[in-house]
Order: sequence, then C-alpha cells, then structure tokens
Amino acid sequence: MKALIFAAGLGERMRPLTDHTPKPLLSAGGKPLIVWHLEKLAASGVREVVINTSWLAEQFPAALGDGERWGLRLHFSYEGPTPLETGGGMWNALRLLSGADEPFLAVNGDIWSDYDFGRLPRDPDGDAHLVLVDNPPQHPQGDFALAGEGGVHGDGAQRLTFSGIGVYRPALFAHWREIIGDAPGADARPPRFKLAPLLRAAMAQARVTGEHHRGRWTDVGTPQRLAQLDAELASLVR
Repeated sequence: MKALIFAAGLGERMRPLTDHTPKPLLSAGGKPLIVWHLEKLAASGVREVVINTSWLAEQFPAALGDGERWGLRLHFSYEGPTPLETGGGMWNALRLLSGADEPFLAVNGDIWSDYDFGRLPRDPDGDAHLVLVDNPPQHPQGDFALAGEGGVHGDGAQRLTFSGIGVYRPALFAHWREIIGDAPGADARPPRFKLAPLLRAAMAQARVTGEHHRGRWTDVGTPQRLAQLDAELASLVR
C-alpha cells in the first residue's frame, strides 16, 4: 500500500511560524511533524509515500531527501502556488498513488497521533475507511457519525471528528465532477475542490466505513497547540 501525506497548506493560522517553514516541517518532540508520519508509515509496511506540496515546496525534498533513511521512496506532487484543497490534491496525486482500484492510505501532515497505521484495512469495504476521534474543544460539533456496525454517516446525534487519517479507493473520484458541480475551483487546471462532498456522497450509498480511535490525537492548527504538543512529547521521553 502506498501513502499520501497532505502537506500543501499555506499554514495561515500558524504564522509567523510558517512564514519561512511549511507547517508539516515544524518540529514537535524533537522532530518535524511529517517525520513522525514517515517513521510510522515505514513501520507499518508502507514503502512509497507521495507528499503533495505548494507553500515553500522546495523545502520538503531538501529536508527529507528521497526517503531512503526511513526505508521509503518519496514522491513530491507539486500543486503550484495555490493549494488544490484535499479533494483536488488527492485527485492530482492519484497518478503516483495507485493503479486500477488499489487502495491507498492518506494522512494530514499537520496532525499528530499515536494511532497505529498498521491497523488500517488494506482492502476496505466501500470507497473509504476513516479514523474518527473525540471532538476537540476547537471543533465541538464533529464531522461524521459512526454507526454500531462500522458505517460512517454524514449526520447523526453523536458525531465524531475526522482525524485526517484514512484509506481510500480511486473509485471515490469516479463521479467527482457531478458531485462538485460548479463549485469555485472545479474548472481550474488542475481542479481545486474539497474531499468532504465526495465522502458524503459515498456515505449516502453506504460506501464508507470507520473506526473510533480513543488514543492520543491533536490537530496542530495554532502555535499554541504546537507548543502544547511539543511539551507533551518532551515529557514522554524523559
């Protein structure tokens, strides 16, 4: 299984830290956020990783090289000066990720979690399998509801937050144009659009499964949360 790390965001909420460093290359616990992912992906058996880039894109190959130090082969999918959003970024990277209907793993480059990537299904039922977590203070309304049988729904009384970790099939994009419609960016070359509408469309057809991770997870979206994570990780290695 190959993997995609989303690393193309502008990191606007993290400024001034991201004025000169892309967010996934910011350090916590003594190493860049993206390196935590690369180490865990390698440990789970992944051997090829695609990293999508935009803001300060040249820093990624300079910092990470070709991935050999982790036993990985890295590919960089440059999106241009304007990021393509999650859906457009994944669509643009499909040529590097998969052939036919081979599933691939994807993870946001600006999160940290103790979730074991080796637990993810290599052959998921449906078009996607999502890891959900308890709602953090900054996102109390959650994203999706997890049913008892493992299905994920767009609505429900007990909604959880999408962790940014999942497994996907290219088939999720089979009808992306009809689903996205004339949303801003859909007609750009390459197209720019969000992933959530495609997931919700697949959920409506019972094509998305999921699981609830109750371990550690944080969305490193502000300098304050980065500092908190850094302190927590430092305390773990003392």
